[in-house]
Amino acid sequence: MHKRIDTSAIELKERLVFINRVAKVVKGGRNFRFTALMVVGDGSGRVGVGLGKATEIPEAVRKGIEDAKRHMIEVPIVGTTIPHAVEGKFGKGHVRMLPAEEGTGVIAGGPARAVLEMAGIRDIRTKSLGSNNPANCVKATLDGLSQLRTAEQIARLRGKTVEEILG
Repeated sequence: MHKRIDTSAIELKERLVFINRVAKVVKGGRNFRFTALMVVGDGSGRVGVGLGKATEIPEAVRKGIEDAKRHMIEVPIVGTTIPHAVEGKFGKGHVRMLPAEEGTGVIAGGPARAVLEMAGIRDIRTKSLGSNNPANCVKATLDGLSQLRTAEQIARLRGKTVEEILG
């Protein structure tokens, strides 16, 4: 779907979005494991989301970061915001994202905010609809960001100039 981004040369910041403790009931009692939902990004248009699972929290976080690095996407940013309004969907999670004037800041709920800040978007309005499950919310945000296209990209696809596209 997307071309792989080489993460070895990029200075990445990471953020923990959510930790969940899951229990498996076995003969001798309960086995506890942890899942860590992580977001990594360089703050200038690259962002990834990953889920790590392990018996210890730090190990789950490390695995989550590795997974996020493997699933990075590039996000087009125009100035400090996104090129156009978009709605991302994942499962029953919907996140609507609208471009905003400079100085608006990131108006977004917890999970969506983490993704947008790691991507380096500084001005945006969002509304999370449907599921408020952090995993679905984060993945819906990523889905929306992956749909974004700049006027230049659309013009190139259609073989027209930017002026013809924007009218």
